[in-house]
Amino acid sequence: MKSIRFTLILLVLAVGCQNTTQKIEPSRRKTVVSHKDKHWSYEGETGPNYWKEIEVNSDCGGKYQSPINIVNYDSDTTLAPLDISYSQSTHIHDVVNNGHSIQYNFDTGDYMTLNQKRFDLKQFHFHEPAEHLIDGIRYPLVLHLVHMSDNEEYAVIAVMAKEGQSSEPFDFLESFLPVLPGQTATVDQAFDMNLNLPEHRTYFNYTGSLTTPPCSESVEWFIFKDPITVSLKQVEQLRALMPLNNYRNEQPHNGRRIRISK
Repeated sequence: MKSIRFTLILLVLAVGCQNTTQKIEPSRRKTVVSHKDKHWSYEGETGPNYWKEIEVNSDCGGKYQSPINIVNYDSDTTLAPLDISYSQSTHIHDVVNNGHSIQYNFDTGDYMTLNQKRFDLKQFHFHEPAEHLIDGIRYPLVLHLVHMSDNEEYAVIAVMAKEGQSSEPFDFLESFLPVLPGQTATVDQAFDMNLNLPEHRTYFNYTGSLTTPPCSESVEWFIFKDPITVSLKQVEQLRALMPLNNYRNEQPHNGRRIRISK
């Protein structure tokens, strides 16, 4: 009897050891998708739909995000012409390809004034195609002119561009390209930013966010109604250096008022 019991115990232990060392079949493994340590982009599992998960401390999941479709706007006669002070001799310090866009960085000099507060032009960059839509129309290119006050409030001017006559200011800017992703080129030359503004300066205004992480909210947007023109060649040169379709899809209005100036 003792030998039988001993044999049974050995069999139980052997079976138990086999169970604990059994491998999990690949088809039964649970797949966990993690966005930790990933950097945002414009496509795939790091694209705009996942920014709020990738940039966990950002506003990318906020209620008042940009860009939007500019529709259902109200004419507001109280909106004054934009108080823009762009010099003919302000220096562009450098141009950088940050992997998301081509960005030109300005020395201090150009600024705009809002409610008696100065907002310095820090940089401008490109999105191709444009991010904001106007009455459902998306332009092939847009310039975002990013201004910041001393207490780090943002005001952004959007200048739409359409294909047409070649732009001499664009020829100057693109003479410093190509700049490959991660590279910076020194410019250190004066540039008149007024040359990249439309002749007629009717604009739309609303409060939104930055269109890239951290998607900071409470950004005052000013979108010129009329576009400037650039040649197809000029658009293609930028397109070759930037990620394909480096734009964020339109965001919900969520009750925000959109105004248009005279």
